[in-house]
Amino acid sequence: MAPSSAGFVTALTAAALATVGFLGYQAYAATPAHLTKGHTNGAQAITTPKAPGGKKNATLLPPGSGTGARVVYSLRGHRVWLVGLGDKVIRTFKVTPGNIAPAPGVYAVTSRSNAVTGTDGAPIEHVVRFTSVDGVAIGFSAAVGDAASADPSTTTVRTGGIRESRADGDVMWTFATIGATVAVIP
Repeated sequence: MAPSSAGFVTALTAAALATVGFLGYQAYAATPAHLTKGHTNGAQAITTPKAPGGKKNATLLPPGSGTGARVVYSLRGHRVWLVGLGDKVIRTFKVTPGNIAPAPGVYAVTSRSNAVTGTDGAPIEHVVRFTSVDGVAIGFSAAVGDAASADPSTTTVRTGGIRESRADGDVMWTFATIGATVAVIP
């Protein structure tokens, strides 16, 4: 008797879920404790690195922001670092967050859209989403046209859009593909 296709699909699905679960555990286990959601209480504060002479330099990669290729997003600093292999900063830039923020932690890019309308009604491009908060998608995007000068944090509509310039959005779009790591720091 030939095996049923439903049984075959069930077995493949179970194997895929087990593999994803195992890989997820490995990623979680390799992540510094202060960057995981479950360990945000009492975590060390990440400070702004100091430049020579003791002055703060917001463009330097914050220590303790993870390892490997990743996007680092500072909630307080409203800054993003695109980090390549060997902790080399490829680009850093200021962003304007929406009025809904993600919790500090480590995420993966889950979806992308080339061009859509944001929850605030603004036309946006190069949307890179990595989590949601109470049903509101959180991700990086660049507003286009007249909307590029609007501040998404001032809208009364709940928005998780973290706005970047179009030039920075182009680089983010190329860098942060599905599955890319996003480390959100305080």
